[in-house]
Amino acid sequence: MSNNRANLLLFGLIILIVSIIGIATWLNYQYASQNMGMNKFIPRWQGTRSFLMEGTNPFSEQATSEIQRTVYGRLAKSNEDPGYFVYPFYSIILYVPFALIENHDSAFSLWMTFLEFILVGLLIVSLVLVDWRPSILMLIGLFIFIFLWYHGIRPVISGNVSVLVAFLVTSALLAIRSKQDALGGVLLAMASIKPQMVIMLYLFIIVWSIFKGRWRIIWTFLGSLVFLIIFGSLFIQDWLLENVRQIIRYNDIMFISTPGSILMNWVPGVGKQTGWILTGVMVAMLLIEWRSSIGKDERWFTWTAMVTLTATTLIGVYSTLENYILLFPTIMLILATWYKRWGLLGRWLIVIFLLVTSIGIWLLLLNGVQRGIQPDLDPIIYFLTPLVILVGLYWVKWWAVNPDQLPLEKVSDYLQ
Repeated sequence: MSNNRANLLLFGLIILIVSIIGIATWLNYQYASQNMGMNKFIPRWQGTRSFLMEGTNPFSEQATSEIQRTVYGRLAKSNEDPGYFVYPFYSIILYVPFALIENHDSAFSLWMTFLEFILVGLLIVSLVLVDWRPSILMLIGLFIFIFLWYHGIRPVISGNVSVLVAFLVTSALLAIRSKQDALGGVLLAMASIKPQMVIMLYLFIIVWSIFKGRWRIIWTFLGSLVFLIIFGSLFIQDWLLENVRQIIRYNDIMFISTPGSILMNWVPGVGKQTGWILTGVMVAMLLIEWRSSIGKDERWFTWTAMVTLTATTLIGVYSTLENYILLFPTIMLILATWYKRWGLLGRWLIVIFLLVTSIGIWLLLLNGVQRGIQPDLDPIIYFLTPLVILVGLYWVKWWAVNPDQLPLEKVSDYLQ
């Protein structure tokens, strides 16, 4: 009897999952068929498809021309996104299943569904990483938040792989915290499909691992990275050089979002200098925190990794608003600390934060659009989220890096 019930539950679960996938893909298709432009998916999809079906180098002019014709129906004009492949060649592995689909609307809708499920996975892994078991109502609220949050939904509708990078990085931090060092190193290497998002985190983890004697993290990370590079070279020998050339060309043509460029666009007279000052402050902060983390345990490691990820968006490395999804686990760390430490007050703080953050950014965005400011050029949208998160991280640092119960708290519990 129990086996029949278990089989019935399993069957019901499968039907539910298939139904969710079907509904999500149908809704995504409605969006994709009406909003197909030069998003972050088409260049990789078309580049992969050209390579698979025609043997065309995805970094070549021929592949770029095919990408432009797919999007514009012609070659791109000088003021339009050229749609370069840009990503490391080994990222092609991700796009192969979707490149087998001939219709780009169908391929994009399935890609969006894939990213949406990764977004749910990111929420789950983040909660495990920060050791938070919220109530059912709180969990539902967090689920709604990650899909309402501007920085959560934007990479999905633009087809940005940053959602997957965030999931891989968070999983790597969880593996390292759980002393699964080999797994952590492999996951970190896989996250290199968008190296600008993780370059500072790589430096921190290498430094921390050396002083902790956790050499397996370093060797598996470097070994996996070399394997991916060699794997790509089996198909295109000089792909790494061609990739770098394409990135340089793209930077010369398109506006690149960095704190300095945003500030220069906002206040041209002092923007460049302010950007350098901000970079200097972020570098000094990271050096101090990295030094403080040397020899410390995994709790301190996790908090410092969160600070590093947040500072990366402000340090001068190229970033986009889609990349801010990588800050989601830092938000979970802050909220989890409030939840554990301050009881009812903490729960109210969480509710207020989720409402203000999910609704407030959209209101600021609409206000900027009404004033003729594109989201990627809006200094408020660009700087607000990482600065608020930095304040939150330092607010909860004491509780985040120390044991769940300090000695005095344990004595108090014993006396009661």
